[in-house]
Amino acid sequence: MSAVEGGNVLPATALRGKDLLGVSELTPEEISLVLDTAEAMKEIGSRPIKKVPALRGKTVVNLFFEPSTRTRTSFEIAEKRLSADTLSIAAGTSSVVKGETLVDTVRTLEAMQPDMIVVRHASSGAAHLLSRTCRSAVINAGDGTHEHPTQALLDAFTIREHKARLSNLKVAIIGDLLHSRVLRSNVLLLTKMGARVWACGPPTLVPVDLPGLGVQVTHHVEEAVRDADVVMLLRIQLERMEGAFFPSLREYFRLFGMTSARLALARPDVLVMHPGPMNRGVEIASDVADGPNSVILEQVANGVAVRMAVLYLLAGGAEHEAVV
Repeated sequence: MSAVEGGNVLPATALRGKDLLGVSELTPEEISLVLDTAEAMKEIGSRPIKKVPALRGKTVVNLFFEPSTRTRTSFEIAEKRLSADTLSIAAGTSSVVKGETLVDTVRTLEAMQPDMIVVRHASSGAAHLLSRTCRSAVINAGDGTHEHPTQALLDAFTIREHKARLSNLKVAIIGDLLHSRVLRSNVLLLTKMGARVWACGPPTLVPVDLPGLGVQVTHHVEEAVRDADVVMLLRIQLERMEGAFFPSLREYFRLFGMTSARLALARPDVLVMHPGPMNRGVEIASDVADGPNSVILEQVANGVAVRMAVLYLLAGGAEHEAVV
């Protein structure tokens, strides 16, 4: 576990690769390393001066081709708390609007010698493409419907804070499963760490390969929620839908929305989670979102600590490779 002493983060070890592209590439030991390191990083956020010099002299570029509030902001805060020099670029202000390709944009940025590039893109595999052409470390902040690894890591961190473990917990994930990169990353992480994952949604919004990932699939929300330790709601992603996947948002809430009556079927100490942004009255009722079991705002706060841990560990990995 990393430690923080005298304002400095002392390294224990690092991640194996130079990039974080997905949970699929992480071992259970690496997942535990990130979560343990995030504990030390979270303590930094409670100090009067929330800054350590761990990444002083490093440059991080945030390259976002999709709208983002939580992920982009928490990466920027994480970078600043580690004393990195940061540059944030949105697609609308880049040369992509003039026809430049993603690869050419990143090659242009690389000519300025950044150390890390955090990228969010609407195309699945975009981060993997960049990792093959970049000397810089690449962190996947969400690629299409593929993965969102730091979201799964912060979700796991939040669960572990409350439950002290991930193994043998029943985690029910409910919502738009088909279009969710958060689902895929969470399933990969939670099953690796020994949790029992249930997934629930309309048949039209359930990926056909989900049972093959070790997930129990049901179309009855009450079955998914019963005796659950964690209930995670996923946003209905209307912007990714072409065609009618369900009759109406009102009908979806009637059949799958998380209400206090449904939540009562779960364990008394159940955690209610949502990666955001929430559609109140669609996937979750307001009294549940704001209720005593909700840890939704804790997820946001923990996102900073987890992303600090990822940045710190990847920087250590790059230095280690350079020495070798």
